[in-house]
Amino acid sequence: MPVTMMCPRLTCRAVLRVPDNVRGKRVRCAECGITLMVPEPTKPAPAKPKAEAKPKES
Repeated sequence: MPVTMMCPRLTCRAVLRVPDNVRGKRVRCAECGITLMVPEPTKPAPAKPKAEAKPKES
């Protein structure tokens, strides 16, 4: 799935669509020529371990 991002240069602000395989690499804006870093995919937060259910003692 392509990465959609905006050029950080305030005078440009072009919307860039780059392939998913360039995450973590530098690309050049086609409009203004600035070089920018494509962000890495965010890692999901580790799941919290569920508390084990204790059997009720009668």
